[in-house]
Order: sequence, then structure tokens, then C-alpha cells
Amino acid sequence: MHYLKPSTFVSEIMTNKMKTLRFKTSLKCGGCVKAITPGLESLTAIDKWSVDLESSDKVLEVEASEDISDQVMDSVKKAGYVISQL
Repeated sequence: MHYLKPSTFVSEIMTNKMKTLRFKTSLKCGGCVKAITPGLESLTAIDKWSVDLESSDKVLEVEASEDISDQVMDSVKKAGYVISQL
């Protein structure tokens, strides 16, 4: 039988945890959100995402299985919007 050391066990649990990524964007409306949807939905590591259009920073929040910040930013930039990590 194989047992994990406590530190290894905790490490494995932590690496399987979803990561929440937050970005400031130039999105302004539902049409903008619709424009970035195909690109974000093509990123398989994303579990879910949302945009707070009411916040002054128009925050895009992404829950993903790994840190895919660069891919998210590339995808939003390709759709024609400004994005930076918070």
C-alpha cells in the first residue's frame, strides 16, 4: 500500500484546486462580452467566467484549473479589447 506524506498530500490537494484569475478590461456592454465569448470558451482550462460591467474596472473573473492568464489576455486582445491582470 502506498501512503503520501502529509506535505505531499496537501500539495496535491492545492494543485487540484481551481484558480481565480481577475483582469481589468475595456469591455463596456453585453456586445463586448459576446465578442470575447468564443475565444474564452475555446480555452479548455476555464471552468467558468464572468464580467462585472458595473465595476469601474469592468472586471473579468475566470475560474480555471491552472494559471492561463496569458491565454486569457491574448484571447481578449485578439477580440479588440484592452486587458490587464489585477
